[in-house]
Amino acid sequence: MASRVELSTFLEGVEKRAFKQAVYALRTDEAALDAVQDAMLKLSVSYADRPPAELPLLFQRILQNVIYDALRRQKVRNAWTTLLSSFTSGADDDSDPLDMLTADSDAAHASTPHAQFERARMMAAIEREIARLPNRQREAFLLRYWEEMDVSETAAAMGCSEGSVKTHCSRATQTLAAALKAKGIVL
Repeated sequence: MASRVELSTFLEGVEKRAFKQAVYALRTDEAALDAVQDAMLKLSVSYADRPPAELPLLFQRILQNVIYDALRRQKVRNAWTTLLSSFTSGADDDSDPLDMLTADSDAAHASTPHAQFERARMMAAIEREIARLPNRQREAFLLRYWEEMDVSETAAAMGCSEGSVKTHCSRATQTLAAALKAKGIVL
């Protein structure tokens, strides 16, 4: 059973990565903040009695379900908005759904202003390409390589087979490598 301190420490440690993962899927900071907050609340209320070792998988599964629910709501809302917009005068929405987070520069890796700029440029390009991946590929890629889950944990979090996880990760890395190579970024 996880103590309050362990649960709080876990949520504090996963907060930023979960936010970024939600931003990739939902495309807006506000929706991502809502999703992460909802996932954290659900974990705290429903699964606080679980051992600390189970928290990462449970949280990822809850977060993915919250993201899927938000995407379903957006889809329905967009369908109605599209239908109803034919009755309006055509006012444009000023929001840009592709706003991305700025990449933080790390002083240990980039000591000169030019190196910091290049690192920030490369991180922004990588983030844009990750955001362009299909949902399941992006989800598998982030869970495997960002959250550092193994194949079986990723499969459990995504609700699919281990073979599907391997396929999604392989396709994601191939797509990212080709896109970044086309932009002149070789890792």
